[in-house]
Amino acid sequence: MVIPGQSMNAKVKIPDMPLPDWPVIGFIVSVHLLALSAFAPMTFSWPAVGVALFLHWLTVGVGVTLGYHRLITHRAFQVPKWVEYTLLFCATLSCQSPIEWVGKHRMHHRYSDTPDDPHDINKGFWWTHVGWICHKLPCDRLMDQYVKDIAQDRVYRFLDRTMLAWQALLAALLFVIGGWPFVVWGIFVRLVAGYHSTWFVNSATHRFGCQSHDTGDQSTNCWWVALVSYGEGWHNNHHAFPRSARHGLRWWEADVTWWMVRGLGALGLATKVILPPRRAR
Repeated sequence: MVIPGQSMNAKVKIPDMPLPDWPVIGFIVSVHLLALSAFAPMTFSWPAVGVALFLHWLTVGVGVTLGYHRLITHRAFQVPKWVEYTLLFCATLSCQSPIEWVGKHRMHHRYSDTPDDPHDINKGFWWTHVGWICHKLPCDRLMDQYVKDIAQDRVYRFLDRTMLAWQALLAALLFVIGGWPFVVWGIFVRLVAGYHSTWFVNSATHRFGCQSHDTGDQSTNCWWVALVSYGEGWHNNHHAFPRSARHGLRWWEADVTWWMVRGLGALGLATKVILPPRRAR
């Protein structure tokens, strides 16, 4: 895949032993431990579960898969700038850096399942799922080559810097509305579920499932990942047609994110939607 402003001769060199990123490790461990408080009777309520489900859809479904992935990373369709920024804000609430997310995903497509892939499946399932996030990778130094189209955008830079602050503001709002149950479920449980929904696309869909297309890598279509990631589990389809806004190509390949793209199109907000060749649908 050609990235705007990127040199086709750029190479990423990843050493055998990248250094641990202890602040990131501490944050991820802390969020998971705090999510365990959901098992305490005083933090459970069905409205809190509903809040978690809604925010998971808003931050991961609308934000990450529709915004970060199909719109910003691959430019599979076009929207007015205010819509792009709205999707960007929703994704920021998933506590995943917009610039780093987009840059490393573009690297993944260019070097899929090779040593230069930030989450190369050949390094093991654990590395591909979460290990790569917990380490400082030399490819970070090359990030600017992959995000030239967004790195200088003031809104992107602002939301990237203030990501944790927005999470704290959301937690405060949830506490005012529903007390600690809303905070535990709407922040910690939702973040953990959102992280793993996203990480399974990197790990499980390069290990489990089947291939419909010969893409030269180990990407697969995995139905259960598609269920928890709003259609991102049809990953082999995506690697075959990375710029397509539609990942579920057959009638039974449910793709919730594609339905959202169609909804934006019906409202006149999504234009120039890219689809795979008709023979692939």
